[in-house]
Amino acid sequence: MTTSWWDKARHADRRPLLLARNRIQAGIRGWLAEREFTEVDPAALAISPGNEAHLHGFATDALDDAGGSRRMYLHTSPEFAMKKLLAAGETRIAAFAHVWRNRERGALHSPEFTMLEWYRVGDGYEVLMADTMAFLRLAVQVTGADRLRFRGRECDPLAEPERLSVAEGFSRHAGIDLLATISADGAPDRDALAAQVAAVGITVREGDSWSDLLSRVLVDRVEPHLGMGRVTVLDRYPAAEAALARRTPDDPRVAERFEVYACGVELANGFGELTNPTEQRIRFQAEMAEKQRVYGETYPIDEDFLAALAHMPAASGIALGFDRLVMLATGAPRIDDVIWAPVP
Repeated sequence: MTTSWWDKARHADRRPLLLARNRIQAGIRGWLAEREFTEVDPAALAISPGNEAHLHGFATDALDDAGGSRRMYLHTSPEFAMKKLLAAGETRIAAFAHVWRNRERGALHSPEFTMLEWYRVGDGYEVLMADTMAFLRLAVQVTGADRLRFRGRECDPLAEPERLSVAEGFSRHAGIDLLATISADGAPDRDALAAQVAAVGITVREGDSWSDLLSRVLVDRVEPHLGMGRVTVLDRYPAAEAALARRTPDDPRVAERFEVYACGVELANGFGELTNPTEQRIRFQAEMAEKQRVYGETYPIDEDFLAALAHMPAASGIALGFDRLVMLATGAPRIDDVIWAPVP
């Protein structure tokens, strides 16, 4: 019989990892304070949990004194609220936020987890890459480790990180010319990608979208090679996968979006932030149309967020899975091992 997380013997085994978590968090807070970041604490209840097709929120009904109710959601990220704070005049903010994502449970996933999110007004997104490396290095220094580790894989955060574009990653690890499947204005060609995917032996299913195929190649062929020995910064995502990032000024086919990998594990997702509410609305609507097609449901669009976006200054922002960072810094095999009181 599996013992509960509060079993004394099991807790005694986990406690050193949890104390390491506290030291890492304190170290990062000190780093942020030294650089004049303001720590903020956004509310978890939101009008929308986010508008990405494959992101799933937890819904609840908020009741008023008159017996009325309205549907609300636990946020999947504090992003909308934090960008509203940028519109309000904040320039350098960070949050350790509890966030909730449904349909996610496993060694690297918990339905409730801690996200470290921070924003810099006026700085390019490359600065966030340097910030992230500083946090990874701080984590191993605080714990006394010499490497980040996960299930037999190792990564040295003190080494110079590898930086490659998504297109380079597809070419190197899958033999696919990704940019050849994207038009000059950034529109993806599903059939062109499907032909290349099938040619390298990856299954193409009826009904697969361009994004489905991109994700399958990324997971099956590219991600297993990332962050091995040294950190990988996977940069310049296709515009169709830009989410809330702006397009790059030199190539409209790709966007100022990057992800950070260590030991094959995705740790962070950063953007040069899009501040055009019209384009953002179009992206949200497209994502919700895909969500309706695949899952038969949609989430509302936060109109207040789009209104704030028009007043938001040029900025860069990033979200880092804090629990995953603690896992890799301590060598823990499961995310529940580094959460003080895991979700039952």
